[in-house]
Amino acid sequence: MARARSKNSASSSADLGFEAKLWLAADKLRSNMDAGEYKHVVLGLIFLKYISDTFEEHHAKLVEGKGEYTGANAEDPDEYKAENVFWVPPAARWTYLQNSAKQPTIGKIVDDAMVAIERDNTRLKGVLPKDYARPGLDKHRLGELIDLIGTIGMGDKASRSKDILGRFYEDFLGMFASAEGKKGGQFYTPQSVVRLLVEMLGPYKGRIYDPCCGSGGMFVQSEKFVEAHGGKIGDISIYGQESNPTTRRLAVMNLALRGIEADFGPEHADTFRRDLHPDLRADYVLANPPFNDSDWSRKDDDVRWQYGVPPRGNANFAWVQHFIHHLAPHGMTGFVLANGSMSSNQSGEGDIRRALIEADLVDCMVALPGQLFYSTQIPVCLWFLSKNKSRRAIEHGEDLPECFRDRRGKTLFIDARQMGVLIDRVHRELTDADVSKIVDTYRAWKLDSDALLKEADKRRIVLELAPAYQDVAGFCKSATNAEIAVHSYVLTPGRYVGAEEIEDDGEPFAEKMPRLISELHVQFAESAKLEQAIKAKLKELGHGE
Repeated sequence: MARARSKNSASSSADLGFEAKLWLAADKLRSNMDAGEYKHVVLGLIFLKYISDTFEEHHAKLVEGKGEYTGANAEDPDEYKAENVFWVPPAARWTYLQNSAKQPTIGKIVDDAMVAIERDNTRLKGVLPKDYARPGLDKHRLGELIDLIGTIGMGDKASRSKDILGRFYEDFLGMFASAEGKKGGQFYTPQSVVRLLVEMLGPYKGRIYDPCCGSGGMFVQSEKFVEAHGGKIGDISIYGQESNPTTRRLAVMNLALRGIEADFGPEHADTFRRDLHPDLRADYVLANPPFNDSDWSRKDDDVRWQYGVPPRGNANFAWVQHFIHHLAPHGMTGFVLANGSMSSNQSGEGDIRRALIEADLVDCMVALPGQLFYSTQIPVCLWFLSKNKSRRAIEHGEDLPECFRDRRGKTLFIDARQMGVLIDRVHRELTDADVSKIVDTYRAWKLDSDALLKEADKRRIVLELAPAYQDVAGFCKSATNAEIAVHSYVLTPGRYVGAEEIEDDGEPFAEKMPRLISELHVQFAESAKLEQAIKAKLKELGHGE
């Protein structure tokens, strides 16, 4: 069934005007630190400005003291916590910081502000950066950055309604990922890829888990999806884990600034060495794990290796089995992997892939174009696994349920390698039309239109369905497990979708061939004339034979 999607431009980079200026101001700090360091300097200040703006707006209501705020104490932290607003102590409010921006001690003033906010807001304990006083940070440029950020409204109601900070935060993470190259790309999944994963899985409600969550983009997009489809924040419960401590802090800030609750565990931790959510069985697992990771810890008797022990030199199928281990009985997972995962037979990987297919877990495979990621130029693929491919319906509150047909013994293959547009010389992005085409194809393949029409009729709803699924040569193919076995359990979509059909122009071959030969002879004659004319001109200039 066709459903509304949140409106996004073909490019995910929102033009908010101040971004370029802020990026240039932040870039000045690179004179004595790399992108990985100043990323936290800038994003920490942006977060502080946001919560200060939100605080000041509520503070003004309490000071005015009208209606429900009659008699309220504007300096009582509980008045803010009751409205899900972070309490900001006087020495941490943006007006105080901006008034102090020209002082040589501004670094320590910012550090003290971060400490005070963490002290009074337990949810942020250990999250905010607190190293602005270090000698290597140019205090004059830090003051200039504070002044510039001070000109941007972020946390007031008007800015929140436009999601200015959220959009900016995502764009800035992308800029940092580009500046840092491979190192930065480890924590950032491009927005168009995240959107595609989320739209295909459709996490309307339930538990969502990402065991390598980076800066939390999967969770943010999942909340956007729920809200775009008539749900609300809180319809989903979020669980995450991240091994990099600074990246984990980015994720906590990313969700906190949007008012999204999440359980990231007590601290950063390696998922394979210490699973922080061992008993979790999630309805949806979304992830972009490190590609072909050779530096990981394996225990041969790990309970997660249900389909074979993954090789020590590549964690791809360790991640796959970790995702499956954490799925509820009706759960689904969508994740990014390197293309080699679809065909590699090294060190038992082919046997694990065969076991996954024979267990009938593989629901859909999508081959993506190259140049989508900042961390690698290689093309990647999306895997979608389902613990229950039989016919079922998923409820979405008052909306019609999604009625899925029985897909047991079948897998959908989508070849999207020719999609996307170049946004610069080395980076590609999927457009809205690309995302819609892929998502609509997957949904049409899954949809049980008869069951959906019956449900609509029962509720007296007039329903118009999109065209039924059909295989399209060169793009999509619904294959059986028997067909996959013929291909030695290789899951590369190109093996199944075939070549794109060329439209027949209706001209018989017996007539077309003589016509083409005649046109070719004419072109040969024209070429000969041009050759003689060029030689004559060269001779006039004294360069001929």
